[in-house]
Amino acid sequence: MAAMKRSLFSLLTVLGTAALLWCAPSRVSAETNAPATVVREPDVIFVPTPMPVVEKMLELAEIKPGDVVYDLGCGDGRIVVTAAKKYGVKAVGFDIDPQRVKEALENVRSNKVEHLVTIKQADIFTLDLSEATVVTLYLLPELNVRLMPQLAKMKPGSRIVSHDFDMRGAKPVLVYRMNIDPPSGREITDRESRFEYGSHTIYKWVVPWEPEPPRTGNSSR
Repeated sequence: MAAMKRSLFSLLTVLGTAALLWCAPSRVSAETNAPATVVREPDVIFVPTPMPVVEKMLELAEIKPGDVVYDLGCGDGRIVVTAAKKYGVKAVGFDIDPQRVKEALENVRSNKVEHLVTIKQADIFTLDLSEATVVTLYLLPELNVRLMPQLAKMKPGSRIVSHDFDMRGAKPVLVYRMNIDPPSGREITDRESRFEYGSHTIYKWVVPWEPEPPRTGNSSR
């Protein structure tokens, strides 16, 4: 499974490096059918976080009444929808890809959480994150690092949780590893084998985070 994770990392790195990194955000609310416009190419390909990992991420974030959840790169909106349905909190999903925004809006409507969830088409590197008390991530490590100046401006006590990828320079308060077993009785696809089943890691930080000592050589978690 480690080799599969490295394959995903390599694929995301190639596509992430190729993306242009400039543009102004545009807003798409969960209450409108206004067509989304292309802002720029996404930094990563869309690989949805498996639902057991979504639920564990939100659990480890220790969501409480009054929290506001931001999902940076929300994809089909599963994290913000789950946060709203399970915890009753407000949540905002951001994605630069108009197709993902469309899917997320549909997910919000079908789950009837429009009163709690907003979806915005935006470049996440331009966002003010100070209103969020919980941020969820499934991005490349270097993109997590690029977000650090924005994340550092969050309120003290705010929580950041990341699926599979860490944030160099910030020491996590928790590293949680879990395994998702494939279903029995049917053959799983290659994509499922690579991205859904097997081992997953969740990293958690609390603002302000403790600086992480510099790593030496090729050491990694």
